[in-house]
Amino acid sequence: MNAVIALSRLGGVATHAELLDAVPRRQLRRAARAGLVLRRATDVYTLPEIAGDRFAAARLHGALGVVSAALEHGWKVKQVPAQPTVWVPRGRAVDATRRTGVSVRWGDLTDSERAKRVTSPARTVIDCARLLPFDEALAIADSALRSGDVGPRELAEAAEMSPRTGRRRAMGVVAEASRRAANPMESVLRAICLDIPGLDVRPQVWVGTTGRADLVDEGRRLVIEAESMEFHGTRESYRRDVRRYTDFVRQGYLVLRFCWEDIMLRPEHVRATLEEMLVWWPTGPPGRQVRRRAA
Repeated sequence: MNAVIALSRLGGVATHAELLDAVPRRQLRRAARAGLVLRRATDVYTLPEIAGDRFAAARLHGALGVVSAALEHGWKVKQVPAQPTVWVPRGRAVDATRRTGVSVRWGDLTDSERAKRVTSPARTVIDCARLLPFDEALAIADSALRSGDVGPRELAEAAEMSPRTGRRRAMGVVAEASRRAANPMESVLRAICLDIPGLDVRPQVWVGTTGRADLVDEGRRLVIEAESMEFHGTRESYRRDVRRYTDFVRQGYLVLRFCWEDIMLRPEHVRATLEEMLVWWPTGPPGRQVRRRAA
């Protein structure tokens, strides 16, 4: 896997350590020297097109919004957009020639947002929750919470005060967002699970004395893992995970593992597999009743 693909799969923004888990150090250095990936901070890399989004916002005298704003804040996303999204003040005329290569939206902007050329963290999460598919919005909300740029209460209040159009969607995303989610792939997998009646998964749950699992339905004793080559870069990490999965099974858990391509590109296959699992693993191990979490 090359550095550009790895960086895209890692959410468009990644630390030096995260990239080294995916590609050799020499390859990362070559990609950086060629300008294929950019080092935007001491320990953070991004794609060149993301770094150039601020110029589009400045050119239109607006502010980066939605996914473009999420990337500007340093959050991970499900997929990097083909062109930046820029909010411009409501009522401002923008000539069609100036909109080339930019997705323009009109709305209110604060003085701070116009000065910084990006919507505020809370506004960004809520805009994404209102305007994007649930899985994409959840990945961004999870990353925003994980970064510490926003908190659950701040997001809940912002969702309640958001425009009526899309408010219910925003509140739904915020209600499910979690700082415990490890990455966009895991967030997207959780979004699929949340849409399946009967599944009750939580992210990054400690299982017995073995370790954490990506998603766990404790009542059903079900472990669901989001597998990526980036995190099996060494023989030791591969051995560690094989032993961990075996220990989960020894403790009475069913373990299902899904790869990046299926989670991100074939979600219908993942959903069908999980629904089939519910048919023959309805209450967990034989003789065990599913315990539901309190609402």
